[in-house]
Amino acid sequence: MAEKAIALVDHVAGMWLSRMEDDASESLVVIAVLRRLVAFSLVALFIVPAIICFVLPASVALPLGAALVVALFLASCAVLLTVYKPAREAQDAVIDREQLASQVPGLLLFFNEQGIVHAVSGRDLRQFPLQLQNCAGHILAEMVHVSDRIALMQAFDTLRQGEDHASVDLRFETGSVNRQIQFVYARMDMTAERDQFGRLVRVVGQLIDVSEMEALRREAARRTIEAETATEAKSRFLAAVSHELRTPLNAILGFSDILAGEYFGKLENDRQREYVKLIRQSGGHLLSVVNTMLDMSKLEAGRYELMMEPFRIGDVIASCEGMLGLQAKQKGLTLTSRIQRDLTEVVADQRAIQQVLINLASNAIKFTESGGVVVIDAALQGEMLKLTVSDTGIGIAADKIELLGRPFMQVQNDYTRRYEGTGLGLSLVKGLVELHGGSLVITSKPGEGTVVTILMPADGSGQPLSSCEDADAPVEFPPRLKDTAGGADMMKRKDTADGRAKAKIA
Repeated sequence: MAEKAIALVDHVAGMWLSRMEDDASESLVVIAVLRRLVAFSLVALFIVPAIICFVLPASVALPLGAALVVALFLASCAVLLTVYKPAREAQDAVIDREQLASQVPGLLLFFNEQGIVHAVSGRDLRQFPLQLQNCAGHILAEMVHVSDRIALMQAFDTLRQGEDHASVDLRFETGSVNRQIQFVYARMDMTAERDQFGRLVRVVGQLIDVSEMEALRREAARRTIEAETATEAKSRFLAAVSHELRTPLNAILGFSDILAGEYFGKLENDRQREYVKLIRQSGGHLLSVVNTMLDMSKLEAGRYELMMEPFRIGDVIASCEGMLGLQAKQKGLTLTSRIQRDLTEVVADQRAIQQVLINLASNAIKFTESGGVVVIDAALQGEMLKLTVSDTGIGIAADKIELLGRPFMQVQNDYTRRYEGTGLGLSLVKGLVELHGGSLVITSKPGEGTVVTILMPADGSGQPLSSCEDADAPVEFPPRLKDTAGGADMMKRKDTADGRAKAKIA
């Protein structure tokens, strides 16, 4: 009989609890408590009315006692379900939070507002030193390297002052005998937890081991220092060699000029005169190479000083034509220039601009076959000075253009190349243009020619440029200067060096 009553109670309670979507294991605990309540209620159902009979008549005591017992039973059931479920949910929340904390990457530390650790967890707990694994109840600052304690305290102060997040890089001693891995480098992201009044009550810190990243950073810094040292040593070497070579070269050039001028007597035959001329030409070429190397070393070392001054760009272009006119004439080329009519003075380093134009024009002459044209153009484009050196030479392949401008780099870089040169000229040009805050763009078509376009501030302000306008425009051969506003279509006629060709107005 008792077993049937218990089975009936379990069945009714199970059906009731199943509607509340409780787990089976949790329902068994509630059913066990309900059994006891039913048992106590059945016993009380006989005892309570009997006790009340001593005070009241039986006709009143029996229903009153039964009603009282039933009411107490129902109230007890309600209290059981009301109290048990929140307690169970709170317990489950604590368990879930602990499980979640154990899955967080790195090391999870929970501090109070004084910086004392009261809980440690994390997925990578075992990868940290023992002192960190067992730091609960200790002040974290005592375990941090002395040099990093101030940064940790500053991070805590930041959170106390109202910030919600703070980060700090810390070092911890490994306790290892191997001195090469003396410290564990870690980054801690700290998050503040506050009460309803905004006061700091707890800090959660996630400690991530960044020892590998720190080792890579140190290695990169070391290699950077080595590269900078090597570059500086190379620049000093180039500067020293250039200075040492210029002294004997000046003597060679001076005495070869004296011999060529026959100031101290006539040379015996034309062969001697030819040899003296070759000595003069070779010395002049070597001196130009040395001067270029010296300028490159100054540029790389950041010691090239610009002397900004106003000057007429037409005078510089005329000087370039005078210097290179004979070379172009001997090769059978037409060297000409076109200058915007209203272009007056610009502000820049005159010597540097002249060197830029000479290098570009000499390259154009070098890579242009007989019968070709080399043109130097100058115009204003807004507030910018636009210089263009174009030729109808051999051109450059599209995949080779990006290689130009690097020191000692030539497009045809092998032992059988047809054209002489060190590959420093265009690199020097690029450096000088960038010093003026300008930009350089090269457009070319193999077999048709090359156009080098330079844009720089005409007033010498030297503001850096991101790119050169019209850089992607198709190259027109023979090269022509496009029409620009403000009289750019009116260009100055200039005779070529050999006096046989005239420049047409674009």
